[in-house]
This record gives sequence, C-alpha cells and structure tokens, in this order.
Amino acid sequence: MRKTFQLQVEGKHPDRLLEAIKHEIRKYIKRERGHALPAGADFWDFDCRFGTAADNAETIHLSAITASIDHVVAEGGKQFYLEILARPATRKPRPAGEAAPSDEDGDDEDN
Repeated sequence: MRKTFQLQVEGKHPDRLLEAIKHEIRKYIKRERGHALPAGADFWDFDCRFGTAADNAETIHLSAITASIDHVVAEGGKQFYLEILARPATRKPRPAGEAAPSDEDGDDEDN
C-alpha cells in the first residue's frame, strides 16, 4: 500500500475520517497477514514509511503508525503519506543463555 491520505475532506467529519483511515490500514495489514507464506518463511514482516509527503517519508516500525498519524493530526496537518510493504521473514533464534519469557505476575498454579 502506497497512499497519500487526506485528513480534511469537505462534507466529512474529521474524526470519522480519521477512524476510517485507521480502519483501512488495519484491514490492509490483516488481509496481507492472511496470505499464504512462501516456503521457509515464518511470518509476514512489514516495511513501513511515513511522512507528510512521499518525498520526506521516513522508515518507521509497524506499531508506530497510529502514533505517527495522531502526531500529524495534532499538528494540524492536512495529509500524510503511508507506505506499507509486506515481505516474508523468518524468526531469528534467541541468543544462547537468554531465558524464555515467563509469567511475571506471580500467579504460579503449581503451588
């Protein structure tokens, strides 16, 4: 997905338009994750770029998209550019000696 989203459209409430944009982005990510993985891949990774225009877009993490959109809206921006490209990836093994994530809330059911 490579798209410039307009934040101010005549006849549409800005808050509803913003929610519709976020919904479209989430729907795209969900659709891409549903595609069959190629052999040797573990998951779909996403390369994301964000900016006020395509010329000044910078690389960001997938989880930072919503915060970046909210930042542009708070500054009063009229549009933003978002690029999300899915690519197959493989998980890297944990380094030796690193413990697996554990239950840190103290609810140990064995006792």
